[in-house]
Amino acid sequence: MEPVDESWERAVCVVAHPDDLEYGMASAVARWTGHGKSVSYVLATSGEAGIDGLDPARCGPLREEEQRRSAAVVGVDHVEFLGHPDGAVEYGLALRRDLARALRRLRPEVVVGMNFDLTWGEGGGVNHADHRAVGLAVLDACRDAANRWVFPEAGDRWDGIGAVYVAGGDVATHFVDVTATIDAGVASLREHRAYIEGLGTDFDPDRFLRDMAGYGGMAAGCDSAVLLRSFSV
Repeated sequence: MEPVDESWERAVCVVAHPDDLEYGMASAVARWTGHGKSVSYVLATSGEAGIDGLDPARCGPLREEEQRRSAAVVGVDHVEFLGHPDGAVEYGLALRRDLARALRRLRPEVVVGMNFDLTWGEGGGVNHADHRAVGLAVLDACRDAANRWVFPEAGDRWDGIGAVYVAGGDVATHFVDVTATIDAGVASLREHRAYIEGLGTDFDPDRFLRDMAGYGGMAAGCDSAVLLRSFSV
């Protein structure tokens, strides 16, 4: 387990839904922006199918606004939504093209994605289909973005991505020490008020994130940590 190399200036985090990044990664983002780094968020959907009691036409704009507020808490001011249908994201050329276009425009040195495995750990529940589609497409889009002959209509090639990390998977190779920024991570998750209330449970963002980061810290050798897997693309 090694600490993430933080000798970079620009990162892009790519996930499927509003709130995906707030279940852990936002604490790492707060550390990075606190060190003066630029971090952007790209979301495949607006999360419009995520609250059972709220019509998608109302839910989508509400969740976009919650995501913007949540991002601002950890120092992120660039949040974009690609408009793919929540709950029905398809892995394929259209998704790869949209992601490659975003990466070429934002020109990150580091890209962070989410778990694309079938399940959440050994014995865990089945991972959301959108997570699996977007997580895999992120890896492919990093390579696509560097190839001038792939999706030439999606902007000039960008081959400056030096590291790709995936959060939430079964295997971890790197960590980010978030001991000093876990409070910001909790505050960021709390901004998703409508979504959390829509769960209809007594979910406690503070306890959830601190427990998870505490387990990560045990593996990393610090109080609180976010664990990531590095991929070469």
